Amino acid sequence: MDWKLELIFVPVSDVDRAKDFYVNQVGFNADYDERPGSGIRFVQLTPPGSACSITIGEGLNDAAPGTAPMLQMVVSDIQVAHDQLAANGVDVSDVVVLEWGHFVYFADPDGNKPDGNKWAVQYLPNRPNG
Repeated sequence: MDWKLELIFVPVSDVDRAKDFYVNQVGFNADYDERPGSGIRFVQLTPPGSACSITIGEGLNDAAPGTAPMLQMVVSDIQVAHDQLAANGVDVSDVVVLEWGHFVYFADPDGNKPDGNKWAVQYLPNRPNG
């Protein structure tokens, strides 16, 4: 039996601002944005090519905005990922080259908190397609 991670909840303070950031700046696909009940808004966003999505919204959990731990995506070309993020106005780090991979880092609009919603993007040179 396969166990597949498909959805990660990312707590945000402003759903529309976060959706705009993830879709128009980071490049995620907007899969779903509905209000299935009173006080609930469910927004599902998926990185291109990923089988795992994030969800943001209202009334989904009691986590404080900006309290998601470090989240990580893997890409096949770290420089292209960096350049795309930077061109779309994301405050992205320079490429960091380490023995186990190459990385760039960024945060969403709630990421200014000490344990805020921060992201790592990793390229693994010894792994096919990153």
